[in-house]
Amino acid sequence: MKKLFAAATLGLALVAGAQAQAWPAKPVTLLVPFPPGGSTDTVARAMGAALGKTFNQTFIVDNKAGATGTIGAAQVKRAAPDGYTFLVTSLGPLVIAPHLIKSMPYDALKDFDPITVLVQAPNVLVVPAASPYKTVADVIGHLKSQPGKMTFASSGNGSSDHLTAELFWQETGTSGLHIPYKGGGPAISDLLGAQVEASFQNVNAVLQHIKAGKLRALAVTGAKRAAVLPDVPTLAEAGVKNADVYSWQAVVAPKGLPADVRSKFHEALLAALHDPQVQQQFTSVGLEVVGNTPAQFATFQASEFARWKKVIETGKITAD
Repeated sequence: MKKLFAAATLGLALVAGAQAQAWPAKPVTLLVPFPPGGSTDTVARAMGAALGKTFNQTFIVDNKAGATGTIGAAQVKRAAPDGYTFLVTSLGPLVIAPHLIKSMPYDALKDFDPITVLVQAPNVLVVPAASPYKTVADVIGHLKSQPGKMTFASSGNGSSDHLTAELFWQETGTSGLHIPYKGGGPAISDLLGAQVEASFQNVNAVLQHIKAGKLRALAVTGAKRAAVLPDVPTLAEAGVKNADVYSWQAVVAPKGLPADVRSKFHEALLAALHDPQVQQQFTSVGLEVVGNTPAQFATFQASEFARWKKVIETGKITAD
């Protein structure tokens, strides 16, 4: 019986090994929980193209938008953990939405296997070119003299740009008027038209408008100056501490992904991130390549989860 058991165990191990070795034996879906054209979608398509070359297999980007990204994330949670469905997402569904939506269809910290954070980018405080505010100090002065009056656009309630503004107000003891839009495009459009006074936008989303002189950049939210905006100070340099914020894009899998498949996929993602062509595509618009380990990603997600929970509770922010 012992010999039979050992033989059976060896057979199962060989089958599992063969399956992992064959992966991917069919097209792989990279599910993006947002509409086409945004930062996450762009990152997913760049990675999908690179992975397709690596494995000589099709990597399909599937956009399933809705409910601040939680509809797509829930679909991945329900998918088989076989290495043929992954979620490529921004921070929203993993560390922000859980604190805003009462009936969450998944546990963001327990229902996924973290793979890696692909890229990150600071937000940038921008005002229209004709704005009278030329520094962060000007903005803070106005906010203090007229509390709750200065308008800040965002791509929606609970978005990175919304919560960055909330954190900025909390750290400076001020308050502004949040104007949520249905997406970054409409928010930026009204900002360009001076219909709103300011916004904390993802640097890659507004870089072209800053360079064209249509928007004025006052500060970036990163720990250091952005390589694409070397003359723009950080918020810390401008006197606002504890407000370092990055938007980020990452990859997770349904819980239970085989360890060997995860290792193979992670290795391929890192190779793709360091491909000169992919790097240039990302860094030219202000994205910074990260490519951390699954364990590092899990620790980072937990810290981000706790941080945004505090900001949301302090600001009494809702998803409505």
